[in-house]
Amino acid sequence: MSESTPAPARPAATVLLLRDSASGPEVFMVVRHRQIEFAAGALVFPGGRVEAADAEIAAGLGATDPFAAFRVAAIREAFEESGLLLARTASGVPLTPDQGAAVAAAHRDALNAGSRGFAALLQAEALVPDIGALVRFAHWVTPDDLAKRFDTHFFLAPAPGGHAATHDGHEAVDSVWISPEAALAEAAAGTRTLLFPTRMNLGRLVGATSLTMALETAAAQPVVTVQPRLETDATGTRLLRIPVEAGYGGPLFPVGQRAM
Repeated sequence: MSESTPAPARPAATVLLLRDSASGPEVFMVVRHRQIEFAAGALVFPGGRVEAADAEIAAGLGATDPFAAFRVAAIREAFEESGLLLARTASGVPLTPDQGAAVAAAHRDALNAGSRGFAALLQAEALVPDIGALVRFAHWVTPDDLAKRFDTHFFLAPAPGGHAATHDGHEAVDSVWISPEAALAEAAAGTRTLLFPTRMNLGRLVGATSLTMALETAAAQPVVTVQPRLETDATGTRLLRIPVEAGYGGPLFPVGQRAM
């Protein structure tokens, strides 16, 4: 791309899988492999690009939601990266932990290897992606000045109760259930790497005392698009400006790890 023409922002979806704990909600996060192209070594939420097949699955569901393809992509990426499948049987019954484990054992490796599509998995197991379980949470667009850009919709979703979550061992080399407060504290201490959008979205969950509270709060707040803009103040400090209306507590924040 020329200097005057930004790289296109690829549609992407990310899901914050939540569960209750004695001290409040925890989110499932993975550590990206240090040798991959994007977000190497960072602690991130499961997510990735929206594929044409995701839109086809969404269309097959008869979904009128304009974000249905993003929801399908988020569900697929969550399964690929955590082994947790947000899906129901054709009659609307959620998977039991044993059923979820069996589906992961039968299909996850092939899906990650690209030898099987998500639609084939759903058809083989007679399952329907539970797009209604996802609550819209945020919308971030990578700044124009970066070479690798994404147009990312973030969702919250309750993790399937009793199901085991594990990282894939390829793109992700570790995983953890962690409270938003602990993730932010570890990043501040230098023991975790958080990209700017990850840090900001974890911050929005701080203060929620339960999974239900987190979901209800997100559902009640309008989603405002965030495209950070780099600024330098009078002291030479580099800051990122985002819309106050997006609900992150202010317009200016330290740059930190800024890429998406």
